[in-house]
Amino acid sequence: MQIFRKKLTPVDIERGLVLPPDSNLELLPPFQGTMELSTIVESAEGTPLAEPVTIHCSTRSGRPAFTTGWYEIARYVGLTGGDIVYFYQEFSEGAQYRMRVRSAG
Repeated sequence: MQIFRKKLTPVDIERGLVLPPDSNLELLPPFQGTMELSTIVESAEGTPLAEPVTIHCSTRSGRPAFTTGWYEIARYVGLTGGDIVYFYQEFSEGAQYRMRVRSAG
């Protein structure tokens, strides 16, 4: 099930991905402060990274944000402003979540 879809801005890439207000947060485990999510990352070409990435999720200005792990994904995939990220709950391959990215270009 989809948790969120977001068109990225340069701030999302440089300072952390703040989840959009319409995110389906009920699909995330309840947390106070921080949590870590094991995530399979899939590039725009449909190629997954060899290993799941652990994304650190914390709150920024009262809203959940991806930080550690997110920066590595952004660099590896070569994300830029305008790209779209889809984040899903999924139970397979040893991770509970999957992130797909689509290039704006």
